[in-house]
Amino acid sequence: MATNDNKRLYRTRDGILAGVCGGLAEFFGLDVSLVRIATLVLILFGGLSLWAYIILWLIVPKAPRRLTE
Repeated sequence: MATNDNKRLYRTRDGILAGVCGGLAEFFGLDVSLVRIATLVLILFGGLSLWAYIILWLIVPKAPRRLTE
C-alpha cells in the first residue's frame, strides 16, 4: 500500500522571527513551543549555530497562502 505524503518544509507565515521553528514543528508534527525552546538552548550552548538558523531562513520558502485567507 503506497501513500502519497507530499510533505514539504515551509516557513510559517505567522512565525515570531522568521517562521523557521514553526515550519519545522509543522513538518515533524511537534509543538512549536518545544521546537523554539530546543532551538534557543542549542544556539546558546553551541549545539546549533545561529548561522544555521539564518541559512534555513534564507533557503526554506514561505508557506503558500491558503485560499480561505
